[in-house]
Amino acid sequence: MASTATVTELDVAEVERALAVVEQRLGEEVARPLRLLLIWSRTVLGLLEKKNLSLKRLRRLLFGPRTERTRDLLGAEQPKTSPGGESPPDSMSASEGSAAEASSTEASGTDQASRKRRPRKGHGRIPASAYTGCRQVIVTHEAFSPGDPCPQCQDGTLYRSKDWVIEVRLVGQPPIGGTRFERERLRCGTCGKTHVAEPPEDLGPDKYDASVASTLGILHYGQGMPWNRIERLQQAAGIPLPASDQWELCRDALDRGLAAVHQHLLREAAQGDLLHHDDTRMQVLQWTAQLKLGQPLREDDPGRTGVFTTSILSMASQRPTIALFFTGAYHAGENLRRLLQQRSEGLELPVQMCDPLSCNMPKDLQTILANCLSHGRRKFADLADTFPDPVRYVLHRLKQVYHTDAAAKRFQLSAEQRLQLHQRRSGPVMEELHHWLTGQIDQRQVEPNSSLGEAIRYLLKHWEPLTLFLRRPGAPLDNNLCEQALKMAIRHRKNSLFYKTQRGADVGDIYMTLIHTCYFAGADPFDYLTQVQRHEQQVKADPARWLPWNYREQLNPSPSDEAARS
Repeated sequence: MASTATVTELDVAEVERALAVVEQRLGEEVARPLRLLLIWSRTVLGLLEKKNLSLKRLRRLLFGPRTERTRDLLGAEQPKTSPGGESPPDSMSASEGSAAEASSTEASGTDQASRKRRPRKGHGRIPASAYTGCRQVIVTHEAFSPGDPCPQCQDGTLYRSKDWVIEVRLVGQPPIGGTRFERERLRCGTCGKTHVAEPPEDLGPDKYDASVASTLGILHYGQGMPWNRIERLQQAAGIPLPASDQWELCRDALDRGLAAVHQHLLREAAQGDLLHHDDTRMQVLQWTAQLKLGQPLREDDPGRTGVFTTSILSMASQRPTIALFFTGAYHAGENLRRLLQQRSEGLELPVQMCDPLSCNMPKDLQTILANCLSHGRRKFADLADTFPDPVRYVLHRLKQVYHTDAAAKRFQLSAEQRLQLHQRRSGPVMEELHHWLTGQIDQRQVEPNSSLGEAIRYLLKHWEPLTLFLRRPGAPLDNNLCEQALKMAIRHRKNSLFYKTQRGADVGDIYMTLIHTCYFAGADPFDYLTQVQRHEQQVKADPARWLPWNYREQLNPSPSDEAARS
């Protein structure tokens, strides 16, 4: 019967101590081959770890990422002590925080019970009141009116209830619809004079309504549908709309107010207090052809061969988040520097949230740097199968920090209250984590050149910007919000593959900026793009009044607003 090989994990420090004993008792010459064998085995194991990590990243690239949740990577078990023998910090008492913190502590203790009671997402019914985009039809009672006597008891009086019975009926239609008017033509049999019926009042002068460009812009740049796919859909519906016409409609709509509000959003975004940014590669055929001819993309940087789409999120306390998109031969940090050239003098330096790549941080960029904690966490999550114990310790420490941040969001704490909460709860956790990371390197518990050693050195190298949330109010933990916004450009790239020219990329950037800013402001992007085009003159005269979060005030002005304008 074949025996099964047993895999034994050895502690490097333990082997070093054993070699020291051998060297002391038997001499250096006897211990030297064993020491060389240990160095060789550590080198081979390190190469295998890197190879396995590269294969894991390739599988994630081909088949999609696996979840990085701690309980899915390591299970739900919480470690009682750290791998180095240190005890984790005691949980902080609820009396140290505010009433909101106490409620958060109680809520965290009942997470498992509440998770069983809470229905899963996507399995509930959408109320009829949520269909705000449907055409509204008021149906009054056919037999009774408010004030009539009750037909049931004959004593009471009927009154109108505030709760109406709402029912929804949905119909299917192509993205672009229309009406075909057929005007009768009469012709005299003697003189040949023709007489055509007068056009109805709803027959406007333009073939394409402003809503056509809005719909096409949302479908193509907001949802990633290629022009030819929209063309086939429209052709099948009996309303042909060639791809070339779609592009021209979206391009021409920029001159009807969309470009004006985009320029104002750029100036407004430059004044933000917090700026997230990240980029992804993009394909522009114009630049690809230029590179094939040996012509540089940029005169100031002839070696630049990449084209990117950058997403910048600008946050401020007095307005909703602004999402900006830039496509061209500039990295995210360079686009941020160009944006901040429009920043007013005298303002405090903004917080810059990004991952610690050199291209994200030009030397002359004047900001307060914060780095993404999720990037550092991901380096450990990739090693969950190779180094389960150290990874479990690190992930559970970071999990405590994210739970604290989630409590601050849930109870809508101010920036100062959130900072105090993190300093009380997350501060000791991060201090213990830093002590453990430093000990792993100083005490030679981990091979510095191994994948685990690289993950530890990454956190230690960028520790100050990674922990800015412990020192500055409003500093975020990670750059996840910007990466989510950047998916709009990635979805467009995956479906439409490329832009043909830089002009096409600029048009796409404007639409993505306006559409995604509408999402952050809670506005309907279709209605916003349409209303801006229909009020072109007012928008160009004062674009500050036609931003996604205040344009409805111009459509339905109050008497006080009208008096102030007059």
